[in-house]
Order: sequence, then C-alpha cells, then structure tokens
Amino acid sequence: MTATPQDHPEDHLSDIADILAFYLEAGVDVAVGEAPVDRFAESAAEQARSRTQRPPAVPAPDMPPPPTAARPQASARPAPPAAPAPRSGTLSASAAGASALVTQPPDEAVMSAREAARNAESLDALRAILDGFEGCALKRTATRLVFADGNPKAKVMFVGEAPGRDEDQQGLPFVGRSGRLLDLMMAAIGLDRTSAYIANVIPWRPPGNRTPTPQETAVCLPFIKRQIELADPDILVCLGGPSAQALLATTEGITRLRGRFMDYESGTRTIRAIATFHPAYLLRTPLGKRLAWRDMLAVEAALANGH
Repeated sequence: MTATPQDHPEDHLSDIADILAFYLEAGVDVAVGEAPVDRFAESAAEQARSRTQRPPAVPAPDMPPPPTAARPQASARPAPPAAPAPRSGTLSASAAGASALVTQPPDEAVMSAREAARNAESLDALRAILDGFEGCALKRTATRLVFADGNPKAKVMFVGEAPGRDEDQQGLPFVGRSGRLLDLMMAAIGLDRTSAYIANVIPWRPPGNRTPTPQETAVCLPFIKRQIELADPDILVCLGGPSAQALLATTEGITRLRGRFMDYESGTRTIRAIATFHPAYLLRTPLGKRLAWRDMLAVEAALANGH
C-alpha cells in the first residue's frame, strides 16, 4: 500500500520547509500574490474548457481523390509564414520593460561613475549621488541603496562585497547572520558600530545574492573608493576575497591575501589595509575562525600602536 501525505503529515511539512528554504537561498523571498495559485489546476481547467468549446467535426463528403501533384523543387518551397504580430498591449508592456533595463555602455558607465564620485564633497553628498545614479542595473532590482553603517569618523573601516537579503530590506550593511558574526568579531577587540565604519564595494543587492559581475564591480568601484577617501580611516579591513581583490587591485585569493598589512592609496594618503575572511564564509567554514581571529588581533595591535 502506497503511503500518502495524510499518513505522515510531518514528512509532508518537512518537504514543504525544504522547498521554501531552497526558494529563499535562490533569492525568491517576496510573494507575488496574497494567496498561492495552483497553475496545474488552471491548466487542466483550460484544457477541459477548450475541449467542450471545440465544434464537432463534420465528415467530408465522398469526393474522388485529387490528382497527384508533382513534388515541387526545393528551391520553390514556399517561405514559412511570418510570426503573428503581438497584441498592442503586449507590445507596449514589453517595450516599456526593455526601455527600463537600458543602461549605458560599459565604458561610459564607468566613466560616468568616476566623474560622479569625484563631485562628492562629503559622504552625504556621495550618498545622494548614488541615489540618483542610473549607470548600474543592480539598482533596478534592489529594494534600496545600502550605503554604510557605523561611525564615519572611526579609525577602522570594514568593507565587504555586496548586500544580502536582510541588508536590502533594511538599507544597512551586515545586519543578517553575517552581520551578527561581524559584531562579535569586532566586540572581541573592543569595537562596535559606534567605533567602526562599515560599507560594501557594491551598494545594491545582486538578484538572488549572486556574485556581482566584473562590470558591476567596475561601475561601483569609484564610489567605494571615494567613500574610503572621504571617511579617511587609519585601517581598512577588506572582508572576503572579492572586496580585497577589487580594492587592492590583486588577483590573489583570500587565503594568500589575509593576515598581512598592505598599503592602500586613497588619493590623499596611504592607509594600512588588511584582508580577512568574510563572515559568511566563516559561517559555512567554522575552521576559518581561528585564522580570522589572528587577523582581528593584528587589527587591534595596529590600532593600539596608533596606525
């Protein structure tokens, strides 16, 4: 006898929970409607309706078979019929969606970002410029701009890669599970969000938390560089490989980059920079916390020495 979901309701609920968890990890975190829609039932009903509305077949009268026509040559084969033109409503909606996704050519977008970033005389001005910037397509899929959190006058600045779902909803960097771990890491060396400044290379959440493309990083890079220059920290901590590679202009992986101080040229002075593992990586790989702890101790020592 085959078991049904009614026989083991706890297994059925577990399956539903697994599906919802998969959707959440894929970035499907917003419901489109107030109630679920059974598309299979709609499709079956539509098929049944089409069968009932189909006119009955009329038998053809007895007629002599037509004469056999000569098979046309391949070159004389008629052209396939043209695709039917879409309805006017569909066309206008598609055109509107396409026009909304039009962005500048890559080189122009990067040049526009550099010019816009240079015009920012303060962090507030930079945030306002980012709010109005249209050169990055991520802005159109994100809920809100995630600019920064913490104290912009702090001596240490942490920079990650890009916001996640929680950050996108609240408009603040590192507020989800990764953010809670970052808070613990900072607290271990006597820091909190009143004594540190936190931002990301990418200020808008990529759809589904995917990795930002090189083009998206290139467009956003002038803004985070200007943000670092205006904040002017004594120590820059790059959280994760993508952040370190973008800011330190290197192709080395985080395992080789982490744990050693390097020079970061802000445009006005040289800042000491160090890379460490991203908190999200540490949540997936707890063994890396030992090395991250060493990196945080190096930051603490550098702050104590006045660097």
